[in-house]
Amino acid sequence: MNIIETFDHNNKTIEIYQDIDPQNPRDKNIQDNLDIMVCFHNRYNLGDEDHGYTSDHYNSWDEVKAQIIKDHDPVVILPLYLYDHSGITISTTPFHCPWDSGRVGFVFISRKAALENWSKKRVSPKMKKMCTEMIEGSVKKYDQYLTGDVYGFVIKDKDDNELDSCWGCYGLDYVKEQAKEAA
Repeated sequence: MNIIETFDHNNKTIEIYQDIDPQNPRDKNIQDNLDIMVCFHNRYNLGDEDHGYTSDHYNSWDEVKAQIIKDHDPVVILPLYLYDHSGITISTTPFHCPWDSGRVGFVFISRKAALENWSKKRVSPKMKKMCTEMIEGSVKKYDQYLTGDVYGFVIKDKDDNELDSCWGCYGLDYVKEQAKEAA
């Protein structure tokens, strides 16, 4: 494992590493996501494994979206796009490369899940905005997982003894913050 960055903080040395075995944030055994990612790709297993949809049953993305709306009455449903070139990255907005990118599915939060999550009886504009922000954050975190933007840190004393460590931090700025707090 190679150190990405080393710095001193509060008389301790902090070493930042790339997490070479991060946990998939879409794994239901690790994290309970309010949103659902329905993805189809012939080379990659993307999104949620147990969404219940099969690409063989649809002729277009419009048909998939219509079925999701019928089944889940989503508060928010956004398209998912994949860019595949020397690695993969995912987004809710299209990429500018027509050769190496394209639609891979949808991400949504059902009306039922949103109402239960916020203990409400109706969907307000504020709730819809919160759902959109939650989806965007979830897709960003999944993208960080897919692109290897997941880190860990080790804190050492002046004698090079390990005092603390933590792994599975999404984003370089976030891991530095967490390491400084721990030091």
